[in-house]
Amino acid sequence: MKKLAHIALAGAFAATLFPTCAARAQTSAPPPPPPGAQDENVVTIPAGTTIEAELGTLLSTKTSKNGDPFTARVVEPVFGKGEEIVPVGSTLEGRVSFVKPPGRATGVAEMRLVADSITTPDATKFTVAAGLQDAQGAGGAHVKGDEGTVAAEGKSKKGTAVETGVGAGVGAGVGAIADGGTGALYGMGIGAATGLFHSLIKKHKDLILPQGTEVTFTINRNTSAKRAAKPADSEAQ
Repeated sequence: MKKLAHIALAGAFAATLFPTCAARAQTSAPPPPPPGAQDENVVTIPAGTTIEAELGTLLSTKTSKNGDPFTARVVEPVFGKGEEIVPVGSTLEGRVSFVKPPGRATGVAEMRLVADSITTPDATKFTVAAGLQDAQGAGGAHVKGDEGTVAAEGKSKKGTAVETGVGAGVGAGVGAIADGGTGALYGMGIGAATGLFHSLIKKHKDLILPQGTEVTFTINRNTSAKRAAKPADSEAQ
């Protein structure tokens, strides 16, 4: 009988204890966030945002290869929802995804750049998908198409013809002086070849993007990142 009494007493005690513990757990748990609520620690760069930066790495179709990394310094702040999310001085990192050397007789040098990440001075890092839209400060280089391909400056056919004509004229004059009138035709041949060679040298060069080249990238899709945790000493202040 005593054993049955002890079991009954333990059961009654448990019945009174567990509901109290469950009630405490329910009251201490934080309420779930409302549907659609956004974490205040998450910041987003909207799709279509342009990133203005300056190259910190020298790139060239002569020395750069597919996959080579580059860095650039952000020179214009980016704002979202009324706050600065990418300040000046942030670091953009990317890579060379395509290299085409200049052809011997035709074709200009080309190189394609893509951005992979942006890191702010407080260590907030965005993993981005961004294509190059513009490049300034690299001679006559220009961005063509929608894939972020930079092409070296090319010579127009008219310019090539003018230079060839000038070379032919100079060669004809030299030939006439050297051999009366009969050397003029020979001189014209030499001059034409010299002018053509000169135009090809000027036209078909390697593409060089020096440090400080101004580059503009466009973010292709919304890109979010969690703010980096602030140091404890700064929170205390």
